[in-house]
Amino acid sequence: MEKLLRDLLLSGGVSGYEEDVARIMTDALFKVCDSVETDNFGNIIGKSGKGKKKIMIAAHMDEVGMVVKHIDEKGFIYFIKVGGINDSILPGKTVEIINKKGDHITGIIGTKPPHLMTAEEAKRPVKYGNMFIDIGLSSKDEVLKIIDMGDQIIFEPSAGILNGDFFYGKAADNRISCYAMVRVMEALAKSKDLGVEIYACATAQEEVGLKGGKTSSFRIDPDFAIIIDTTVAGDVPGIEGKVSALKLGKGVAITMIEASGRGTIVSQKVRRLILEAARKNNISHQIDVIDGGMTDGAIIYTNRRGVLTGILSIPTRYIHAPTSVFNIKDINSAVDLAVKVIEKAAEEL
Repeated sequence: MEKLLRDLLLSGGVSGYEEDVARIMTDALFKVCDSVETDNFGNIIGKSGKGKKKIMIAAHMDEVGMVVKHIDEKGFIYFIKVGGINDSILPGKTVEIINKKGDHITGIIGTKPPHLMTAEEAKRPVKYGNMFIDIGLSSKDEVLKIIDMGDQIIFEPSAGILNGDFFYGKAADNRISCYAMVRVMEALAKSKDLGVEIYACATAQEEVGLKGGKTSSFRIDPDFAIIIDTTVAGDVPGIEGKVSALKLGKGVAITMIEASGRGTIVSQKVRRLILEAARKNNISHQIDVIDGGMTDGAIIYTNRRGVLTGILSIPTRYIHAPTSVFNIKDINSAVDLAVKVIEKAAEEL
């Protein structure tokens, strides 16, 4: 696994706490952009090229996670969720609490043991408000020496190769797209001058309202935007093809509509541009029509007077879980297609 991809997957960055990821993205973008800066919201914006027209690439940095809410007298830590996490996946998971010094404190999410539940309690799913984190200390005073209210909590970092082209890692949503965006800028830096300004934006707080996409796109005011994000793969037990036919290893997913229209509805003009680029260059791709979830595209394409926006999604298993699975070939096809789409958009703007 390439070092940049591994570093991004292992780093911590719950929405609003993206500083560690931002440092990695800043260093990576400095190598492939003419300039890099951080805006007031925490977005990292790399810029290359010159011209009257502007093309924006967006990939969000943040991950779903938790934040410390309360510490009881026995030293158990209660939390709130940040972003969409299903309560059922939490019990027994290993987490890391990142304190103000940047130290990582390991903890285990606990619940009342099923052996001690009443019959009525056993019938009901355990809600996260009844869960707690055990860090192996016995009092509130001990915990407060190393942890404060408001500290972020991430799932235990992981990254590696599962088998062949199948990789796994924490926060694949959306660190694999941040990695892809850096590779896109690297490829564009080696190509001919496109006569446009290109902005690579690693956005903050996407998981809690597409906030970084809103502020960065307002500032840049692009003529065209391409979003790189993950999407739900349907090639696991329990999911029928009519719900999701996306498969790992079969190429990047070209999103047509997200969240049943509550999110981005990609214009016919942009659909044609992306599909023509994929077909002309023989890039493996799939079509994504999704009735749940949305990307930064939903806020960017409604910016100011409206922005022509396309979405390239990388199929991923177990999104918003402690560890996700993805295929490196799909990242490669996302990079290849993003480059061709940007080249084509630069000609047609």
